[in-house]
Amino acid sequence: MSVFATLVEQLADLLHPLLGASAAAGAIVLFTAVVRLLVHPLSRAAARGQKARTQLQPKIAELRKKHAKNPEKLQKAVLELHAEEKVSPLSGCLPSLLQLPAFFLLYHLFSTTTNPLLTHELFAAPLGGRWADALGDGGMLGGAGLVYAALFALVAVVAAFNYRRAKRTLPVPVADGETVPGMGAMTKVMPFMSFFTLFTVAVVPLAAALYVVTSTTWSAVERAFLYR
Repeated sequence: MSVFATLVEQLADLLHPLLGASAAAGAIVLFTAVVRLLVHPLSRAAARGQKARTQLQPKIAELRKKHAKNPEKLQKAVLELHAEEKVSPLSGCLPSLLQLPAFFLLYHLFSTTTNPLLTHELFAAPLGGRWADALGDGGMLGGAGLVYAALFALVAVVAAFNYRRAKRTLPVPVADGETVPGMGAMTKVMPFMSFFTLFTVAVVPLAAALYVVTSTTWSAVERAFLYR
């Protein structure tokens, strides 16, 4: 068993007196909190970057007027402005990228049939199972189905919250509906990213889904605090 699996088991042992059979699920949530605490300084830096980009909007508006008939010059001028002010349009992506290794470790860990942690549960739902398994074993109103229903409800609430915040903080277009150069497609997708979590929860093992749900919820609370 990997060092990572051993760590989760040790955390589960510590939580067992409090959580009983759901201790492993609690260990995953605790592990997620540790990961998010480690990347929190980067999240704070991303928040400062977002505020700096917001302060650049009046200058970008001036550039938009100046180069209204030349989109190429406008995009070049906007890039130069960001470089001069030492503001990166992509700085907000780094915290999310650094969390991917932890997610894939969890996915691999709970996709291995020999992993003893697969016998653990979150209430009636096995940590190694998926939503399809829950539907085939008791249906939507079965024990495991209700666990997933609760996760989907939580994700939907968090996604709606993130969607509203993302719409308010999108970069101002610089020309013909395009955003900061290189950010056009990303800007269109960003408000909907949280809703993709619903799909993720439905297809990955429950252990990995717990990581995603916990991390997404953490992000919502963190952004509400940092961008208040």
